[in-house]
Amino acid sequence: MSHQDETVVSPNLTKKQVRKEIGDKLAGALAEYKQELGEKKLATHVKKVSKLISRDLLKVSKKHREKTSKKAVAGKSAVKKSEKKAVKK
Repeated sequence: MSHQDETVVSPNLTKKQVRKEIGDKLAGALAEYKQELGEKKLATHVKKVSKLISRDLLKVSKKHREKTSKKAVAGKSAVKKSEKKAVKK
C-alpha cells in the first residue's frame, strides 16, 4: 500500500460527528453491496467500522496537535532565551 498524506481531523469536530462522517462515506462507497448483504447488515457493519476508524483517527490527530503545540512552546522559549542574551549585552 502506498503512504498517503495524513489527514488531520478538525479540532472542532466531536467524536460523534467524525463517526457519522466516516459512516456516510463508507455507506456511499459500499452502496452497491446493499442488495447482496441486506440493508440492516450493511448498516451494522458500517457502524462498527466507522467506530474503529474514527477512534484511531482521533488518536492520530490528538498526537499531531500535541506535537505541534510542543514545537510552538519550544520555539517561544528559544526566542525568550535569545532576547535575554541580547538584553544582558
